[in-house]
Amino acid sequence: MDDEVDHPLLPSRDPFMECPADIATLSPGALIRSRSVDLALFGSIRQRVQAWQLLYRSNDLRGMPEAAVTTVVLPVGASPQAGRPLLLFQSAIDAVTERCAPSYSLRYGARASGSITRLEWPLIAYALKRGWAVSIADHGGRMGSFGAPREPGYRTLDGARAALSFAPLGLQHRAKIAVWGYSGGGMASSWAVEMAPGYAPELDIVGAVLGAPVGDPGEVLLRLDGGRFAAFPLMVIAALRRLYPALGEAIEAAVSAQGKVLLARAEKLPPITALLRMSGLRIDDYLSRPLDQILAEPGVRAVLDDIRLGLNVPRCPLLVLQPLNDQVIHCDGVDRQVERYRRADVHVTYVRDRLSDHFSLMPLSAAFSLSWLTDRIEDKPLSAPDTRTVWSLNANSSGLRGLAGIAGTALAVAVGRPLGTSNLESPHTEFDSAA
Repeated sequence: MDDEVDHPLLPSRDPFMECPADIATLSPGALIRSRSVDLALFGSIRQRVQAWQLLYRSNDLRGMPEAAVTTVVLPVGASPQAGRPLLLFQSAIDAVTERCAPSYSLRYGARASGSITRLEWPLIAYALKRGWAVSIADHGGRMGSFGAPREPGYRTLDGARAALSFAPLGLQHRAKIAVWGYSGGGMASSWAVEMAPGYAPELDIVGAVLGAPVGDPGEVLLRLDGGRFAAFPLMVIAALRRLYPALGEAIEAAVSAQGKVLLARAEKLPPITALLRMSGLRIDDYLSRPLDQILAEPGVRAVLDDIRLGLNVPRCPLLVLQPLNDQVIHCDGVDRQVERYRRADVHVTYVRDRLSDHFSLMPLSAAFSLSWLTDRIEDKPLSAPDTRTVWSLNANSSGLRGLAGIAGTALAVAVGRPLGTSNLESPHTEFDSAA
């Protein structure tokens, strides 16, 4: 087997990813080219699924045409099926480096240690067991624009358009579409549903699950600086300074030579590695004046206002999940995002979990999330919008069976077994008690 197959090319070196010269003549979502790919758990355990990559026309933050890519997946042996839904799964890429893009990190032979996307594969596989098609867009784009507004939604929605037109998936033109993401993926999913009514109104998005969806990235940036998760604000600043001249100029005028090295390192490290190496770092130690003063400048404040979620109105019902004791994304920021949606008459079911933290709720909420999305796909009645604080999403027998299903799926992907499809029992989406 040649070296290219063993270790796929990085996106920046991959001819498949090249943008055609005439891209401005294409409609958003128009398919440019496709290829079959092998996916693997941690780059080494081949997954028994059908997978393709689709390159298509999308738009960046400024509305300029660009080529974007999504990885689309079907269960192995899946035949055309009327009514098959499409799940748009937004990964918690949470990085600038191209090694963490799903189109690279999920491939067989990829060198992407420290990628969060790889840890999410069992959750994607659990959706595949329901017989769904799944689209996993590189929502950060070629530049890895972690924290950018709007464009993650454009890339996600145009990926759905490309998937619907891709004959091997066998999807109907008006296939029902569900949206799901957690943390950085919850933020990207928020942008997808916020942008959908104006950008892609023809898509039949029936519901979205937003897990720990950040709410106000500017608040999170200041709150995490100097703590255990200081790598996240460093990576966001490294990404956004290239998109927003006001922020870039303000940082450039104040940052030390050591700070420039630190930001360059933040652009290259995967999130898990960055969190370990940059824990406790204070951005102020690398600036000539305090970060909060820089962020208070009118031009920079406009950037923080621009990246805040909840200022656009989704059309679909939402399930928002949040750990009450989240050590990364504080509950109050998500509370305010939900409140902004509700003021615009968006149907939001908001559930806060007492026993989980930021990292445990992602796998623990998977069965509940997919159950809620299944109900939306099957047109089951929605309960009245409400806010509940519960001890645990899984504090009932059906919730425990859902966890067992996730564990069984994780075992299957760990040994490379075919996922098959099954009629999975859905955990109840109501609770016996709330605290």
